[in-house]
Amino acid sequence: MPPFVENVEDKDAVPVSRQKQTTTTQQKEEETQHPDYRYPLYLGRWKRSIPYVHDDFARDDMDEPHLKRKHTILREHPEVEKLYGTDIRTLYVAIAINVIQGSLAYYFGRVGTTVPWYVFIATAYFIGATLTGVIGVIIHEACHCLITKNKLMNRYIGLLANTPLPVPIAQSFRRYHIQHHSWQGVEGLDPDLPLEWEKKLIRGNAFTKLCWILIYPFMYVIRGAVMQSDRNLTPSKWELINVAYSVIMDIVIVKTCGWKGLFYLFLSLYFGYSLHPGAAHFIQEHYTFDDGQETYSYYGILNYPFMNIGYHNEHHDFQKIPWSKLPQLRSTARDYYDKLSYHTSWVMVHWMFIFQSTLGPQSRLVRTYEDFKQGRSVLGKMRIWEEKHIQQRKNKDLKN
Repeated sequence: MPPFVENVEDKDAVPVSRQKQTTTTQQKEEETQHPDYRYPLYLGRWKRSIPYVHDDFARDDMDEPHLKRKHTILREHPEVEKLYGTDIRTLYVAIAINVIQGSLAYYFGRVGTTVPWYVFIATAYFIGATLTGVIGVIIHEACHCLITKNKLMNRYIGLLANTPLPVPIAQSFRRYHIQHHSWQGVEGLDPDLPLEWEKKLIRGNAFTKLCWILIYPFMYVIRGAVMQSDRNLTPSKWELINVAYSVIMDIVIVKTCGWKGLFYLFLSLYFGYSLHPGAAHFIQEHYTFDDGQETYSYYGILNYPFMNIGYHNEHHDFQKIPWSKLPQLRSTARDYYDKLSYHTSWVMVHWMFIFQSTLGPQSRLVRTYEDFKQGRSVLGKMRIWEEKHIQQRKNKDLKN
């Protein structure tokens, strides 16, 4: 039983005559009830964790909602599968950003060496950080093989996108992000969950939450390292290739653009993953602003420059759909997505998270591996139930 849900204790024994009647009623209810009580939106009954009121994450006793909602939507809207595919334009965006960031690094390192410091910092924040955020989206698309149909080419494009980032990110992100999708919210398996000290130290204090957001770029690395240590994992071949590639490219950048040029790229990376509107999607995606909902989308204007990274419920439900077609998915399945809570401002996401004492790093949902597997066990029954009821509805519509 999840916390924050009252436990209903057994009442007095029911008379035998009523037991038979109750059993018959229960059988009828089971025939009409979906195998997963969360159907059709797959929202849970759990209450969100509130700092200073609760000490731990919120807890659920079911699997994550996305796989089941995907199957439910596909049975209602089979045309969604036509949106599956790749988008080669993502590669062109990666090339363009490499050229822009490389040019700016060269300018600050070799040409505009006397440019005022505030111009340097402003450029790194408003231009460099924004482009770094887009690079993160491209790496994300590459890790899901949504740029080309060739898996190896997606690996190479991930490395190409990593070029203006002075640290090796692409291949480690691929490894841990896929694991996040597979085991969302599962304790010890989801690398996206905050660490124990984040949960206990930060709490709901505005200053500590601001500091936490400012060190968020480092937390991405630290969480991966902690999970690697806890599970006795070793770097993969592609992660080692990524390290070698990044070291070589950093040397090339220093030789070409100077140390100041490399520093510009470092600053762009830091700004782009900390207190920047485009970085608010790290909070938007899985921090629980409402009871019962563990994933949130953002439907604001910044989806245009950031390649629809805000469509997070849609992406988790359908990982085979590239960024450019996620709005079409939402439009097709509005009867699902528009009924879920969502954000319309990334600036407000940061504002609410920092200044509302009811939100903090502990505002996440977790589940055990056993509960996750138990929730998955009803997939077969769910398919039979939904196909049966869809057919019944169609027959009813034909009669009418």
